[in-house]
Amino acid sequence: MAVLTPAREDAFVRRRLSTLLRRPQSWAVVILLALVIINVAVRPDFFALSIRRGALYGAIPDIIRDAAPLMLVSLGMLLVVAVRGIDLSVGAVLSVGGAVALAVIAGSPDPASFGAVALGIGAGLGVGILLGAWNGMLVAAIGVQPIIATLVLMLAGRGLAMLVTHGQVETVVSPPYAWIASGTVLGIPAPTIIAAAVVAVVAVLLRRTALGTMIESIGANPVASRMAGLRVRVLTATVYTVSGLLAAASGLIVSSDIMSADASNAGLGIEVDAILAVVIGGTSLRGGRFSIGGTVLGVLTVQVLTSTVTYLGTSPATSPLFEGVIIIAVCLLQAPRTSALLQRVRAGWRGIQ
Repeated sequence: MAVLTPAREDAFVRRRLSTLLRRPQSWAVVILLALVIINVAVRPDFFALSIRRGALYGAIPDIIRDAAPLMLVSLGMLLVVAVRGIDLSVGAVLSVGGAVALAVIAGSPDPASFGAVALGIGAGLGVGILLGAWNGMLVAAIGVQPIIATLVLMLAGRGLAMLVTHGQVETVVSPPYAWIASGTVLGIPAPTIIAAAVVAVVAVLLRRTALGTMIESIGANPVASRMAGLRVRVLTATVYTVSGLLAAASGLIVSSDIMSADASNAGLGIEVDAILAVVIGGTSLRGGRFSIGGTVLGVLTVQVLTSTVTYLGTSPATSPLFEGVIIIAVCLLQAPRTSALLQRVRAGWRGIQ
């Protein structure tokens, strides 16, 4: 059995660390750990857990629960980015989905009935599918640039939500619908369970079937994928449709949390957070290979950052400033020129040693 000398052991550790840091999603772990350390320093009870009225309480459960809407939106954004697209309309679709669901429930004879809630949920998700399919048609069938196609719905979607709510914050009393955001199963918040279930389904579909490989192929080279027989337009339209569905599902969680439809503010800015989560997770905006696990870490990073800013008493309006710094840093670290520069620096350092 070979015995490593201290010098060889040190070199081995450096190589392993260098290999890990070259993985794009590793930076999500680094940033998340840094934020956790900051939280532990300023909030000693950060890891404290307690059970109240049969539910799990604490900073970490709250962060994971609050991250559920962003988790759903980010998974949809991940698929769109993987095929070289972008979806700026997810916030508007979130708002429309929640508004339609509450409008249907409020218009039923008994808003507290499970039938009314099921109908409202179906209507909200259905609208999300239609809006996502609209984006997919513009991008895949007509050839409109993704940023333009989704920007149109980003602007028009808010107006559509305002039409549904008649320009007011519509409030509904429906305990079954409120359960989506406030309910628990074995002490675990319902939004956490919903988000975990969606992550599991997406992971199985993309990593246990050929679907994930086809999406990566389209993102890497759509022309070659088309020549290889892949239905590029159909798959591209499908990922936009899924993005709309997940955004609407996120709208159900948001609207059930406050039991009202706020067309102006629901999901405002969530598209930026979703893009940030995807980029932090190691997925390139140029398309191709994507990371589901990295996106999950990216979502948690964004949510921990938001929680930290709130806890420190800083205005929530400053969160985009910190997010902007992080996304610039991550993009620079992932840039090919930066990687080449770091390799030259490491080579020069080894030469000096």
